[in-house]
Amino acid sequence: MAYSEEDFLQLSGLQHFRFCRRRWALIHIEHQWAENYRTIDGAILHENAHDTAFQERRGDRFITRGVSVYSAELGVSGQCDVLEYHRGAAGIPLSGKEGLWQPYPVEYKRGRPREDTGDTLQLCAQAMCLESMLCCDIPEGALYYGEIRRRERVSFTPELRAEVRELLVEMHELYRRGYTPKVKPTKSCNACSLKELCLPKLMKSRAVSAYLRAAMEESP
Repeated sequence: MAYSEEDFLQLSGLQHFRFCRRRWALIHIEHQWAENYRTIDGAILHENAHDTAFQERRGDRFITRGVSVYSAELGVSGQCDVLEYHRGAAGIPLSGKEGLWQPYPVEYKRGRPREDTGDTLQLCAQAMCLESMLCCDIPEGALYYGEIRRRERVSFTPELRAEVRELLVEMHELYRRGYTPKVKPTKSCNACSLKELCLPKLMKSRAVSAYLRAAMEESP
């Protein structure tokens, strides 16, 4: 099955979806957003990484930024913060350069490595898009964390690829239905920029629509 371009979802939504399905739906279906320190700091980091005019050669490494990627099979599109090409025995030819060059995606994150797999899923999806576009295999990439100023290598295992596909199927189905899942409050809600819009405590007992109706009735 191949998705048409108008049905493509944002690749970056995988991270939101893995963190909280409701958060993803509020942002990508209901188009709600709220800033906090983490989102603003992260936006500044990504702004620097998305300089599409940047190209640099460092020995056997060729570096580009802000590379657009997509996959009709997965039904997603987005950008690689940084896409490196490492010269070696495997990879693809690059115009004006000798030998073969292995694509190596690098995603920038503001914080530090997390317990959940949201970051690795997003990076893996980028690699899967690149594989489709460039007709090559991409076995690994890296996550750069701004807080610790260090890269973490990510291997794109069959299990990780399978999870990407499964989550994207679920995302497409929810998007098609226009459905926002009910909230499941956790301790992570306190760090979410959408916690006031999501109303996790109130929704434990009643729907947002009921809360809004009550608030309107109480207004003078």
